Amino acid sequence: MSGASVLWFLAVGGAAAAVHLATVWWLVGALGWWPLVVNVMAFGVAFGVAFGVAFGVAFGVSFAGHRGLTFAAQRAPLAQALRRFALVAVGGFVLNEGLYAGLLWAGWGYRLALVTVLAAVAVVTYVASRWWAFRGRAA
Repeated sequence: MSGASVLWFLAVGGAAAAVHLATVWWLVGALGWWPLVVNVMAFGVAFGVAFGVAFGVAFGVSFAGHRGLTFAAQRAPLAQALRRFALVAVGGFVLNEGLYAGLLWAGWGYRLALVTVLAAVAVVTYVASRWWAFRGRAA
């Protein structure tokens, strides 16, 4: 695990997480929407695990950033990395929603629950991306 790949992962993922958090906080705080429903919508916009234009744009930016910057040294073949990263993204969405629902059910505040879940899912996503999704030929 190189320091540069961790920094790039944090930069690409941090930008997506910031959009995610801001969207959830605004929709819950300003409009009074239910946090779990809002999280599904925000997750789709921020991480590209929704259908339509938001999926294409967000997933494309995330994939390009991680393949071209975060995990570039791993030289994963494009088609393989794309398929695998799509599965990592969908798995991250499922994990995100499951953990978030559990913490809300346990009585956590939605902000603390969301920050905790985003941090935990980021670790899982990094490990899955580094050791599987973008694993390719030796550098």
